[in-house]
Formats: sequence, C-alpha cells, structure tokens
Amino acid sequence: MSHRLPVSVLVLVISDSAETLLLCRRGPQPLWQSVTGSLLPGETPAAAARRELCEETGITDCGRMLDTGVSKEFEIFPQWRHRFAPGVTHNLEHRFELRVEHAGAVQLSRHEHRGYAWVTPEEALGRMFSWTNREALRQALSRQRPGS
Repeated sequence: MSHRLPVSVLVLVISDSAETLLLCRRGPQPLWQSVTGSLLPGETPAAAARRELCEETGITDCGRMLDTGVSKEFEIFPQWRHRFAPGVTHNLEHRFELRVEHAGAVQLSRHEHRGYAWVTPEEALGRMFSWTNREALRQALSRQRPGS
C-alpha cells in the first residue's frame, strides 16, 4: 500500500454572487468541505489544485484560480492517519481560490462525495467541518471588495 504525502491543497470555489461550493464527503456522517486532496509524488501544489478540482467537480476552467500563498499545518485526524506513513501526524495544506461566474452544476466524484451545495458564506461557515476550511473562507471574504 502506498501512503499519501502529508501535503495537500484546499480549493475554495466561490461564485461572483458570493455563493460557496461545498462537497459532502461519503461516510457515516455528512462532512461538508471545499475541494481538497493530497499531492502526488513530484506534483506542485498548483497542479494538484487543478487536478483535484477537475476530479472532484468536473471543473476544468481554472483561469481565475488564485494561489493565495497561504499554507497551514494541521494535525491529521486519528481516524485518517492510516492513509499516511507510520508516525506522520501533521499535514501541510496549500490554499487556492477559484472564482466562477455562476453557481452551476458540478460533476461529483461519486466514490468520494455524495452531494454538493452552493450556499451563502454564512451557511458555508456553519457547515464546514474543518477549521482550515472556515479560516480560508473567512480570509477570502476579507479580501473581497464590493464590485470585485
């Protein structure tokens, strides 16, 4: 079994009308999150962000994707540590944002997700299970200016 690298990307997808795309992970409980995923060996964070976005949503137009330059280290939840090499307890997450014109239909990766929703920023903050997702959305909203 190959282990995941403890380096990942988080891609916030936000429409011009400020709706945020959330994906619901498969599992016993609904866990809502942004597009996320681990880097493959030799892959750059930007390439991983584009790949994960396409795999998880079907979105291929990344023309308005922003590398925020922000990376956060977080502790990997104990129930997911088996995916990483023995002794790995932390992950470094690189943050990206993609602005889209409209909140439209997406093509889910059915083996990873069971649903999606375009929601207001307030609802997104309430649904997101990960503190890194919430922090990234708050930072994106603080950078957003009227008319942008």
